[in-house]
Amino acid sequence: MTDQVHIHKHGAVGHISLNRPKALHALTLDMCHAMSAALTEWANDDAIEAVILDHAEGRGFCAGGDINLLRKSALEDGGIAGRKFFHDEYQLNHQMMTYPKPIVCFMDGITMGGGVGIALPAKFRVATENTRFAMPETGIGLFPDVGGGWHLSRLGGRLGQFLALTGARLDGAECLWAGLATHYLPSEMTADAKARIIEKPDRISGVLSEMVGTPPEARIEKNADKIAKHFASDTLEDIIASLDADDSDWAVKERDTLGTKSPQTQKVALRQLAESAKLTDFADNMRMEYRIGSRVLLRPDFAEGVRAVIIDKTHDPKWNPATPEGVSEQLIDSIFAPLPESEEWVPLS
Repeated sequence: MTDQVHIHKHGAVGHISLNRPKALHALTLDMCHAMSAALTEWANDDAIEAVILDHAEGRGFCAGGDINLLRKSALEDGGIAGRKFFHDEYQLNHQMMTYPKPIVCFMDGITMGGGVGIALPAKFRVATENTRFAMPETGIGLFPDVGGGWHLSRLGGRLGQFLALTGARLDGAECLWAGLATHYLPSEMTADAKARIIEKPDRISGVLSEMVGTPPEARIEKNADKIAKHFASDTLEDIIASLDADDSDWAVKERDTLGTKSPQTQKVALRQLAESAKLTDFADNMRMEYRIGSRVLLRPDFAEGVRAVIIDKTHDPKWNPATPEGVSEQLIDSIFAPLPESEEWVPLS
C-alpha cells in the first residue's frame, strides 16, 4: 500500500482518501493500484455496503494523472511506462464504473483529468462551491481520456464537445446543472454528510437529498444556446468557422481559446466523442481510449504541450501539425487503429 492514499473502514462503509496534497492529489500508479486493491477487497466483503471517495486535505479533490511520468516516458522509454500508467488507470476507471456497490465521491475542489476519471463513475457525485471541473487535456497535446469520451459524449446540447475542445472550467453549481454532479452541498456540510452516510449506508440518496444546499445560479446556462449552435459539428474547421462568423465577445473568446489548443488532439477529441456516443459498453470505450493514448503519448504535441504549459510555463507551444487543416484524416485514423492483439487494453480480471 502507499501513504498517498488513506484506506479505512468505518462500519459498513469503505473510505478512500487521496493524500498527495502538494500535487493536488494527482494520481500516481501506486495510488491507482492501492485504490483498485481496496475496491476489489470490498466488492467481495458482505460487511461493506458502500464506499466514500474524497481527499485528505488541501484544495484539490484530484488534479489529474502523473503528467511528468507520462512526459518522461514519452521522451525516454518509448512510452512503455506511460502506457502502463494509462492501462492500469483505465482498469481502475472501468472497475469503478461497473462496481457492484454505491460509491459516493466528494468533488470538493479541483476535479480535472484523472480526477474526473475517478469521480464520474461514482453513483453519487457531490459538488461544492470549491469544485472546479475541467478536462483541459487538449491544451497539453493530450485528449479527454479516463472515460472522458463516454461521459462527455452523453451530456446534452454539445456541452461535452465544448468542454473537450476548450478545457473550460465549471464550478459546482454548473456541474449540478450539467448532470456531472448528482448533488450540491456547501463544503462545510460535507463532513456531516459523510458521518450520516457511515451511519446509514443503505440511505445515501435520502441523506444527500435531505441535506441539499441551494446552489448558486449556473452561469454556463446563459451560454447553452451558443454552445449548442457553434459546437454542433464533429468537424473542427466547421466549429471554428461558426465562431469566426459571430463577433460577440463570447464567440471571440472561445475562438481565441481554441487557437491555443493542439489541432491534432482537438480533432482526436471530436472523433473520440462521436465514436463513444455509439458504444454500449464502457469497456469498449476504454479499449478505444487506450489505443488513442498509446499513440498520442508519442506524438510531438504531448511532450511540447507539457513543456510549454507545465514545465516552462511559457504557454507558447509549437504544435505539429500547426493548423487544423494540417491534421489529416489518415493521421487521425492511425491514432484510432487497433493495437496488436497482445497489446490491447483489458479490464481487471
